[in-house]
Amino acid sequence: MPIVKRSLTLKGHRTSVSLEPEFWDAFCACAAARSLSINALASQIDSARLDTADNLSGAIRLYVLSDLQAQLAQNCPNDV
Repeated sequence: MPIVKRSLTLKGHRTSVSLEPEFWDAFCACAAARSLSINALASQIDSARLDTADNLSGAIRLYVLSDLQAQLAQNCPNDV
């Protein structure tokens, strides 16, 4: 699927992220699971990133991946 540019507001300023629809959907699901708006979760991700990603889009992808890996670790036995 093509990457789609979406607008967000972080700390009162508009910015955009370019994400594949699958990552955007997973990002929205992460926000909903935490009862956060997508802007609030994006702000948290942006504040927490140091050198883990060069840009906010990459940081969101890494966050989604980390969240999904944590879910898998909870649902899968360690001896597999």
